[in-house]
This record gives sequence, structure tokens and C-alpha cells, in this order.
Amino acid sequence: MAAIRLGLIGDNIARSRSPRLHELAGALAGQDVSYERLIPSDIGQDFESTFDFCMREGFRGINVTYPYKERVVRKLTVADPVIAAIGACNTVLFESEGPQGHNTDYTGFVHAFRSALGDMSPGIVAMAGAGGVGKAIGFALADLGCERLLLYDLDEAKAEALRASLQPSGMTVAIADSIDAACQPADGLINCTPIGMVGYPGSAMPAPLLGGKRWAFDAVYTPVDTQFLIEAETAGLRTLSGYELFFHQGVDAFRLFTGLDVDEAALRDALEATDPNLKQTA
Repeated sequence: MAAIRLGLIGDNIARSRSPRLHELAGALAGQDVSYERLIPSDIGQDFESTFDFCMREGFRGINVTYPYKERVVRKLTVADPVIAAIGACNTVLFESEGPQGHNTDYTGFVHAFRSALGDMSPGIVAMAGAGGVGKAIGFALADLGCERLLLYDLDEAKAEALRASLQPSGMTVAIADSIDAACQPADGLINCTPIGMVGYPGSAMPAPLLGGKRWAFDAVYTPVDTQFLIEAETAGLRTLSGYELFFHQGVDAFRLFTGLDVDEAALRDALEATDPNLKQTA
């Protein structure tokens, strides 16, 4: 059985659960899978050099995370027009014809939302952050029937670029001039910034903005219980953790890497067995 070599390129990924997910999924599927963390600054390289190393050294594929999901696109062929419109990729397959780009944040959020919240409509949604993961979530919200999306990003050019790329989807998108203005009419609240992850403490949406909302999602999954989600649960919102996005995008990426499906319930159990902290949220 040939070994399948995979990896993750990103910053601040020392605590990422991706290696464990893919190695456990491989074991469940009867495959010999290895998965490496690759932090460019730690190995004295820039992103492009790290990417080229993976392509040259026999990796089957890689995941790409913050802050490289948009930067990687220029090195890829992206066949799916929706993912091309997103302009960000988190999954790369090294094929004979060259590296191919995919976005399992996009597919994973659709699966995670339906799994956790059923047929509930997203309604009006306020989203902080219009970077790589924000782009994927924006397109996923259009698929889920979001009524209106209110974007806020400190970099207004990023928010405007996402608004423009979403225009063909038919979903109404507006740019808010503050997070307060975005949240005021919203039913759902989404954090797609790094605020709340290890090394970036706090919450993108202060607690006073949460009252009267229906649901909240935080793309951050390290830690699983972010300040934003804890405060949202206290305010009575139904919550969707970044771990759920992580899990579903990982299952989708594993399918792309290997061509195989994995028993999702068995994979959850295996992940929980290695990390008891997940039992409260997964």
C-alpha cells in the first residue's frame, strides 16, 4: 500500500487538529496517510518556497490556511467556476497536469450548517471578515438561501471585492460601516476573522450586540469554545462552532485527496478519543 503524504501550510497552526483528522480518516479507510504541519517562517521559507517544496517532494496534496488561502490561487488551476469566483482555495491536489485548487470551506460550511441547524433559513446575516474563509462562507450562504448579507471588514476594499464577487449569486449584499451597524438587523452572526483564535484573544462581535439574534457561527476552531460562542450561547443563540466547519471541510478534503469516503460517526468518535475537549462541542 503506497503512503499518502499530505500537509498543511499556514501560520499559527501548531495546535491544528488537521494532522489527526486525516491520519485517523486514513486508518479508518485502510490507507497509510501522513500529514505534516508546515509553517513557512519556522522553516526559513516564504509561502511560495514551502508550496514548491510540497509539489517537488511527493505530497499528494495540501491544505492551505490563514493567511495564504488567497495567495495560493495564483499557483493553481481552478476548474470550478464558483471556487474561481470565491478567489480562495484551502485544498490543493498535485496532479500530473499541475496543482488543482478546491475550496472545502465552501462545501464544508453548507454541510455543517445543515447538519447542525437543519432546514432553518439563515435569514439576514452579519459577517465580520471578508478574507479567504469569509469568501467561502459568503458563497455558501448564497447556496443556503441567505436573505441578505451585511459585511464588515477593517479593509473596506476586501469587503467591496467580496460584495462584487457575490453579485451574480442573486443574494443581496451590503457593506456596513461598523460591526454595530451590521449586527443590528441580523438574525445570524458570523465571525470570519482570526479574533478569538490562540494568539488573537477577544471577540469580533461584542456581547451587547448578541441579544435577540437566532444563531451564531465562529470560523475559529482553536480553541473550540471561543469567547464569541460562549457569549452567544449565554445570550440564547443556537451556535455552530468552527470545529464543525473544520470537521466537514476535512471530510470533503480527505475525499478529494484519496477518492474515498470515511465513516463520519467513526471519525468523530476517534477524534474525541484523542481529544476529550471535543466531546462538549462536536
